[in-house]
Order: sequence, then structure tokens, then C-alpha cells
Amino acid sequence: MAKSMTTNVMAAVIENAIPMLGDVSSVHARQGAGMLISSLVQGLGVELVPYARLLVVPLLRCMSDCDNSVRQSVTRSFAALVPLLPLARGLAPPSGLNEGLARNAEDTQFLEQLLDNSHIDDYKLCTELKVTLRRYQQEGINWLAFLKRFKLHGILCDDMGLGKTLQASAIVASDVAEFRALDNCEDVQPSLIVCPSTLVGHWAFEIEKYIDASLISTLQYSGSAQERICLREQFHKHNVIITSYDVVRKDIDYLGQSLWNYCILDEGHIIKNAKSKITAAVKQLKSQHRLILSGTPIQNNIMDLWSLFDFLMPGFLGTDRQFQATYGKPLLAARDPKCSAKDAEAGVLAMEALHKQVMPFLLRRTKDEVLSDLPEKIIQDRYCDLSPVQLKLYEQFSGSHVRQEISSMVKVDDSAHPEGNSASPKASTHVFQALQYLLKLCSHPLLVAGENMPESLVCQLHELLPPSCDILLELHKLHHSPKLVALQEILEECGIGVDASSSDNAVSVGQHRVLIFAQHKALLDIIERDLFQSYMKNVTYLRLDGSVEPQKRFDIVKAFNSDPTIDALLLTTHVGGLGLNLTSADTLVFMEHDWNPMRDLQAMDRAHRLGQKKVVNVHRLIMRGTVEEKVMSLQKFKVSVANAVINAENASLKTMNTDQLLDLFASAETRAKGATASKRTDGSSLDEDPKLMGTGKGLKAILGGLEDLWDQSQYTEEYNLSQFLAKLNG
Repeated sequence: MAKSMTTNVMAAVIENAIPMLGDVSSVHARQGAGMLISSLVQGLGVELVPYARLLVVPLLRCMSDCDNSVRQSVTRSFAALVPLLPLARGLAPPSGLNEGLARNAEDTQFLEQLLDNSHIDDYKLCTELKVTLRRYQQEGINWLAFLKRFKLHGILCDDMGLGKTLQASAIVASDVAEFRALDNCEDVQPSLIVCPSTLVGHWAFEIEKYIDASLISTLQYSGSAQERICLREQFHKHNVIITSYDVVRKDIDYLGQSLWNYCILDEGHIIKNAKSKITAAVKQLKSQHRLILSGTPIQNNIMDLWSLFDFLMPGFLGTDRQFQATYGKPLLAARDPKCSAKDAEAGVLAMEALHKQVMPFLLRRTKDEVLSDLPEKIIQDRYCDLSPVQLKLYEQFSGSHVRQEISSMVKVDDSAHPEGNSASPKASTHVFQALQYLLKLCSHPLLVAGENMPESLVCQLHELLPPSCDILLELHKLHHSPKLVALQEILEECGIGVDASSSDNAVSVGQHRVLIFAQHKALLDIIERDLFQSYMKNVTYLRLDGSVEPQKRFDIVKAFNSDPTIDALLLTTHVGGLGLNLTSADTLVFMEHDWNPMRDLQAMDRAHRLGQKKVVNVHRLIMRGTVEEKVMSLQKFKVSVANAVINAENASLKTMNTDQLLDLFASAETRAKGATASKRTDGSSLDEDPKLMGTGKGLKAILGGLEDLWDQSQYTEEYNLSQFLAKLNG
């Protein structure tokens, strides 16, 4: 009936049902109105285009309703209407409505601003900041104020280093000032900032630097369980509480009781795994306004975005299964270079649909776009060749029973689950450990040899090493790890560690300062002991890794930034790659590389960010012809997918660009399949190495199937291990 009498039905709905959504006295009225509108939206589809702008704003006001069923129904309706909004622009008001409803100026303005944030008016902060805002930062605050006004929630995904902390702090401070200006006896509800533990002190420092202390009072909620219990007594004295994701996980029973004003997730991609305990805890937090800060909201796959929006607006992108069916599967199918034209078209349509759905709630600016004065970032890949010892260990690995053990585990698992494609967590973990072995070996033989080497390996190494030598002591020598040799060369090129020629005892200040990133603390130990303490004793350095207590990490950062006589900072990517400001360094060296490309990019932007005055040189050390090359190839593809969904050039819906989507999917696979065998310095390939011929297959052939290296959870949940082994065995 609604389809045949759309005008009459919608007139009745807008004039009678819509007001019921705002009836705070009757939850049943709001529930009924929400269900009615949800049914109409799902049933009428594009026929609702003329009415879209009249429905969107009232639905928005109910998306934070105290009743869960109301929230769910209006969120579903809102999500279905968002893709229709571009079609509603410029349409005449629908007939059959009174003129006041049909020509609602506020709703029309809202529609324009939602579709194109450049139409948002400048927002005057209700407080003075201790810093002059750049134009793009003012526009970011305009957008945040727009979200606040209409009780929307969003992701500020500016490039790393553009001042997301400043923009978020400013809108929180302005909200406090605005509330106080209304002559309220009580202060506004406190806001909660959740960030990695390393950044708790950094946030307090930044707020103190930008905001007047009379307006914002911060409390760092961290420490032991007993210390945190004592800190709770001080909550009422502060209007901004800063804590870590791990503390939220531990104390959610307490933190989940409060209704916060703002809940801000810094490095919000941490909740990308919807099944993790941290994500489950964070989603129990209640707040008036929810904001995610992340320069990289999509890291490994498109499902990352679903989890983030499930925190911001639960139900907006459907359930995880619905999202996977609507977007994930079509995009995955379109990635296959052998996909049909129908699958390719479905991938394009899925990308466009997702883009339309999420872009109004994302704000993305890149450094190239807004910082014309930011110095260049130059990335240089420095390839190294395996040392004889590393080659021998590769040979030992490929000739061992590892593959047979994995094969037998998979066969047992397949017999236990004859109809399933997924291997058991035990089997997939075994594969992951084997790959980790190879990656560690690329960095240093000691990372895999260890203190208790098998006797067979000892005998093999004795063939390569000087007779009667202590193998462990011998392996500590630099030439057994080409990456350490390359690091020494880079440092010397920067003038670091070179013997001072002056005769006085004055401490010299070099022209360059270096950040050295590794995945494993053990490799940092080796760099300290075997390079700095043995060969480069003049190098002054600090170290920041997981062994440093979270409360002390920011002190190390401040010490490095404030003391130009410190040449280098050793960091693990996991601890030092998030949120820290290290613009005092201009040279970065990546000894190892993450499966997740965004972690490496985040680490790079510790130095390449607002405030950097020098050209930033990034050196990535890669072992030629090894699994590391596969990792770097996969990184390029993942970055391309993320940029296709969230792109600064697509900041408004009117500038969507998906023309190159098919090329993106095809080119990544083509590059991987078309890659030629890596060459060593003598011109031969690893496949042809006579030392490997005795094992039946060269390493290139053994690892030829590793085109898509995923993180461990993806192996467990998605990877068909039988197919993987079939490729692995050629």
C-alpha cells in the first residue's frame, strides 16, 4: 500500500510518526515510530529520495536514545538513507506536506554540510588556545563541532603528524567553556581519552601545552590496581581522564558505570579486532559524543572499518556477517585477477556503496595536501644478501622435517573436519611460527640459533666458521648479519659513531639523529652489544621498548627530544610506532618489517610530522630473495586497498573516484606473479644456488606460495592450510 500511495503515506508519517520519535515521555511511542519508519525505509528504497532530508535529522536525534531497540531501528533507517542523500540535493520539496515541514531550512543546510564538509561554517571556539591554528586544523574543528551539534560520531583520520590531538583537545575544551558560560552550577560531565599506554603522559603534556589549566584538568588513570583504586577518589576533581586500552579492559566494570561527555579513542584502529577483549570492553563505555582518532583506520582488511563503526554507531553498517557479505566478499572476489566481469563489477559497486556509506563520518587530510612547507620524506630500500651462515640455516630449515610435520598436522585436521576448509588453530600457529623463523633469520642468525643449538646444526656451522671457535661468540661478529653492517654504514654516513677528531673533551652535536626500529627486543639487544658497545662506542643512545614501564616511556621521548647530544633512539615498532612526537630525528632505519604496513607507516611518521624542519630519510633494510620481499609486496597492496576506501581526494561524496579499482586489484597480483627470481651480487638466483640443490628445491620454490602473508588471526580464521601447503610444495 505504501508503494501505491507513497505521497499520502509519507505525509502522514512525517506529520505524525516523526514527532513521536521525540516523545521523551513514552518509550513505546518512540519504539513504534522507529519500527514503522524502519519498515518503510527498507520497503520503499529509492522512492524515499524526496523525503530523505526530512527523515535524516529526526533519526539522528534518536541514535543516542536510552532505549536499545529505538537506537537499533533508527540507526538501520539512517544507514539506509545516507546513500540516498546525494540524489536528494536540489530536488523540489515533496508535495502533500505543509510548507513549514517541506522547506525546513535547517535540514537543508544540514544535508549540504553532511555531504560536503567544505560547506560547514567556521566554528568559533569558546576558549583561547595557546597556539595559532592552521587553516586545515580550523576546518577539522568545524567538522568536529558539526558532529557535536547533531550528536553524530566520527573518525578523524588525518595523516599522522597533522595535529589530531590538538583538534580533539580543542573541541573538548570548547565544550567545557560553552557549558560554563551557561551559568551552570556544576561542570560538564568528564571526558575519557583512551590511548596506548605509551601516550598517556603525552596526552597530558599536549593538553597542558595547548589549553589553559583553569579550563581543563587532566588525570592520568594508570599504575597498579591499588594505585588506580586510589585515583578513583580524584575523578570528581578533573574533567578529562586519560587512560590506556589495557586499563579499560581491566577496569571496565568501573569505567563502564559513568556516562562520559566525550569518549575519544586515540589510535582507535586498536579496536579493529571485534573479537578481542579490549574491543569488547571499549564498546561498553557510554558517552554523549564518540570520536576515533586514527591515521590508518583500515590496516589489514575492510572488516577493520566495521569494528570501528560498531563502536561509533552500532548497527550503522549492519552486523559483522552482513557487512562481510555486502562488502567483504565482493571486494575479495574482485581482487582475483581471474575473476569474471560480473565479479569485477560487483567489487566496484561494493566499494562505491561503502564509500557513500562512511564518508560523511570520516575526515581525512594528507600532509601533501595541507602542509606545503613540510620537508620531503624519502624512502630508500637497501637490499642485503644473506651471509653464508644465514644461507646454511635456510638450507637446514628447508631440508628439515618442518614441512612434513605441518603436512601431517593438516592431514590429521582435515580428517577430523572433512567438510571444513579451515585448519585448526594449532596447525595454523605452527605455520605462522615457521614463517616467523624465516623472518627472524633474515635479521640475525642468533635470533633463531639461540643458546641450545641442535648438534646437527653445530656440525654444519663448523664447516663455515673458523675451526675450534666458540660458535655463539663467533656469530656475534658483524659480518654474520649484513643488516648490522648496513646499519653501521648508514650511521657513519650520518656522521654518527665516527671517532671525534678534536682533541678537547667537548660533547659533539651531530647534524643527523636516528630512530632505529625493530620488531624484536632481542635484535635491539644485539645492536647494543655487537654494534654500539663493540664497534661504535662513541654513539650515545636511548632505548624504548616493552620492558620500559608505560609511565616512564614519555620521559624517554622528552629526554631524546630535548638533548641534541643523543645520537640515536632504539625502539620496537609496537611500542615506539604509535602517537609519539620525535621530530628531533631526521633519519629512520627499519631493521625489520611488520606484516601490517600501517604500523611501519605510523612509525615513520613519528619524525615526519608537523614541526619537522629537515628532510626525513627512511632506510628499510631488506634481505634479497627472501620472505621479507614477500612481506613488502603485500604491504603495497594493503595500503592501496585502504587508500581506495578512505582517500583525502574523496573527502566529499561528490568527488568519488573508483575508476582505477580494477587496476588496483589486478596490478597487485600481477606484480606478485610476474616478479622474477631475486638475484644475488654474483648474478645467480637463490633457486640456482648449488648449496640448496641437494634439498630438492630452492628457497624461492619452497616459499613461492607465500604471496599473501596475513597476521596470525587471519591464518587461524580464514586461511585454507591445505591449499597453502600445496603451493608451498610446488
